Amino acid sequence: MKVLVTGGSGFVGNNLKKKHPNWIYVSSKDYDLTSREQCSNMYENFKPDAVLHLAGKVGGIKENINNQADFYDINTMINTNVIAQAYKAGIKRVLASLSTCAFPNIVEKYPFIEKDLLSGPPAPTNLSYGYTKRSLYIQIKSYREQYGVNYSCFCPSNIYGPYDNFDLNSSHFVPSMIRRIYECKDGDTLEFWGDGKALRQQLYVGDLIKSLPSLLEKHNTSVPLIISPNENLSIDDMIKICIKKVNKDVIITYNNKFKGQYRKDGSNEKFKHLVGEFVFTSFEQGVEKTYEWYKNEREK
Repeated sequence: MKVLVTGGSGFVGNNLKKKHPNWIYVSSKDYDLTSREQCSNMYENFKPDAVLHLAGKVGGIKENINNQADFYDINTMINTNVIAQAYKAGIKRVLASLSTCAFPNIVEKYPFIEKDLLSGPPAPTNLSYGYTKRSLYIQIKSYREQYGVNYSCFCPSNIYGPYDNFDLNSSHFVPSMIRRIYECKDGDTLEFWGDGKALRQQLYVGDLIKSLPSLLEKHNTSVPLIISPNENLSIDDMIKICIKKVNKDVIITYNNKFKGQYRKDGSNEKFKHLVGEFVFTSFEQGVEKTYEWYKNEREK
């Protein structure tokens, strides 16, 4: 199958190239997917059998809060064009990435499940981004029902690993934490946002990469399939695990700003039922691999 990957130079795309070098990878340097014409040209030039849609504007909690309009406009245009032009090009298979950020800020029961997606508004800290992912889900579901195409989507929890964005102004929590711990010295004090109590499922990128071929083959419904590890750790626990693994002696404090959602853990039952036996990388193992990768990149 000739697979085209949008977001090919992004975090997940760069990892995917290592595993599937024969797939086609496109980035914003190749095509501006906010342009309907360029998106159409992309499909005409490559004529793929399937599309793995990973492209989008992403960022950490502060960037999401400060740039709500940018996140909404850019992601809405990208998603609308990628799906609509795929259908017009006659592409029968599309697998698109959502995010657990699209799920409600609060649900009645945790871990939440796929049918909870639209049961309440996303967290205020990523409201725009969350709604663009919901819109992508609705678009895919609508195309399935009206046109009979095999378009589906999946919802990964927070992803981390090699090739992540380690820019302190726009990165997510784990890469930001890794960079700050790498750059600090024994005896330093590191201040983090929030209070350390928020709970998160951190998905090692290698686990997502390993699952994608199975999803392309087997995930043939409109269910917004959740991909998340069993571990649901507090921010404080994750920082302590990382510090211990890299053997640094630092003091951790919190400023109680930008706390975000207290928890947003999702069930992986449907995912495991679909792909079969699957062992997730523990956060302890994954953060050690990611730290070593980052350290090697910095010290080249």
